[in-house]
Amino acid sequence: MATLTRTLGFRDLTFLIVGSVIGSGIFILPGAVLRNVDSYVGLALTVWFVGGVLSLLGALTYGELSAMNPSAGGIYVYIRDCFGRFPAFLFGWTLFFVISSGTVATLAVAFSAYLGQVVPVTGFEAKLVAIAMIVVVTAVNVWGTRKSSDLTNVATGIKVGAILLMAVVLFSLGRGFAGPSTPLWPPQLTGHLGSGFGVAMIGVLWAYEGWQYCTFTAGETVNPQRNFPRAFLIGSVALIAIYMIANLAYLAALGAPAASQTDSIAATAVGAIVGPTAAKVIALVILVSIFSATNTNVLTAPRVYYSMASDGLFFKKLAEVHPRFGTPAIAIVVSSAWAAVMAASNSFEQLYTYVIFIGWIFYALGAASIFVYRKRNPEIARQYKVPGYPLTPAVFILAAGGLVLNTIVAQPRNALYGLAIAAVGAPVYPIWQWHGKRKTAVAGPGRA
Repeated sequence: MATLTRTLGFRDLTFLIVGSVIGSGIFILPGAVLRNVDSYVGLALTVWFVGGVLSLLGALTYGELSAMNPSAGGIYVYIRDCFGRFPAFLFGWTLFFVISSGTVATLAVAFSAYLGQVVPVTGFEAKLVAIAMIVVVTAVNVWGTRKSSDLTNVATGIKVGAILLMAVVLFSLGRGFAGPSTPLWPPQLTGHLGSGFGVAMIGVLWAYEGWQYCTFTAGETVNPQRNFPRAFLIGSVALIAIYMIANLAYLAALGAPAASQTDSIAATAVGAIVGPTAAKVIALVILVSIFSATNTNVLTAPRVYYSMASDGLFFKKLAEVHPRFGTPAIAIVVSSAWAAVMAASNSFEQLYTYVIFIGWIFYALGAASIFVYRKRNPEIARQYKVPGYPLTPAVFILAAGGLVLNTIVAQPRNALYGLAIAAVGAPVYPIWQWHGKRKTAVAGPGRA
């Protein structure tokens, strides 16, 4: 029976992390962050920096976990080993039906929307474009992990290069720093600004989300003990630098007052400097960025379903590896097909909004597994240990918990809907649990 092949190296993981994170957020979100902190540039930049550091703490934590237990499925495996099959199943269940599939669907719909800024697209054609984009990405990922990773490397390189080129142009020609601007810092910190800082941090953490998916590919990584820690560190630091440079470039072009008034800050900034045709240029950059993010999602998430099926907790066909391409082809096709159905629906986006915050519950739980592993398995050789332990994982877990709690407090009805959707998996779990035990009994004492 075919098995997954270790083919991803340090460069692949680094590009995968950067490509997973950079979607459309950095082209849109900075204006809203500025508004939330009353256009105080120092506070806005601090939000972006702190959000990056919090993500870095999580990445360093997952660096140890991925190096210690390099199995396909990543976070799912850590939760299963340390907290049991039930919460691990709920993670995979929610990832399949809403979080990952909803992410792919959202990116596909956004792709068709931005394509409409380049060429005219009708409503029906937009749906066809969204579905076609998912089909193309799916085909590449079925074809081979190496092929998909190479595509990710190229697309990520293009979008990072485009962001840096845009920054050079805005810094060189922009006059935003020379005009009237709001002071860097407020004369005093108030409760209003504190609340705004917290709201802005939620958006920024969403903008940094995606690096967690890299853990799912641990079963296909060469020398994971060395490559995962390095890739998580370099990738996270690179993201902080890219996001800070982009924010400063927007300010150089527009100044804080104008930058805070737009929800399409990249197009507005480039348009103010280069001219109205720049909107199409930015749309093309965002198209590449969205395509890259979609590809990384389809490359990573199906490994969770593969691992679940291997454990007898999902449809057994999803555990099959294509004998020629060496990929979990059925898991890729099935999950992408569901994402395409969601993309064709007009109602999935609200569903996705309800559930996306729940991912952070599982990200925190996955990070918390480091404490269990260290206590339960101290004998395991660890070539890399997370620096600052136990403070590093603890701070990340608290940040993730704060994000979830803030969502529950700020949007209790939506949060309740999201929790209810995730809980739908609870009555289904006993069926898979029984199926898994039956499969193990038939297979014998080894792992089925």
